Amino acid sequence: MLAHVLKHAVASMLDEVILVLGHQAECISAAVGEWGQRVVVNREYATGQSTSLRAGLIAINPDAAAVVFLLGDQPQVLPQAIDALIDAFRTRAASIVLPTYGGVRGHPILIARPLFAELQSVSGDRGARDVIRSHSDAVLQVPVSGTLPRDVDTEEDYEALLARWPAVDDIALLGDSRLS
Repeated sequence: MLAHVLKHAVASMLDEVILVLGHQAECISAAVGEWGQRVVVNREYATGQSTSLRAGLIAINPDAAAVVFLLGDQPQVLPQAIDALIDAFRTRAASIVLPTYGGVRGHPILIARPLFAELQSVSGDRGARDVIRSHSDAVLQVPVSGTLPRDVDTEEDYEALLARWPAVDDIALLGDSRLS
């Protein structure tokens, strides 16, 4: 599942892909393979999601204007959704850009550099949700095609994903030479 997320990320317009891993980082890194990502190990993973967020922020290129947060349990986020956020950010200069699928907010989320300090102060098992909420006036919603990507948190979620998702590897259909 995580390999699909990585494949989609590297097939997008992202300048770099950083994979933040915690528990069993070496095993997971070996299992997903090499797709052009840089792996960062979050040794504080047990203290909550915010530590992974901070580890990723520390690792990005210091010249990056924004960051796109992808979740490892949402393999249905396609490169086109990522690219739509990047295009919107470049043309409309919003501080926070997020996709909507049929009018419903989803992932991934793009956050501009001016908000990085606030993201660094998030603690516990929280992601960027509070920062987004406190800057709701700066949120640009971008309609993207497709269905709302679902979290895959349980065995039942995984089985439902397999039942809905085509067996054909969708990356092969993109024709991106970087994946050959």
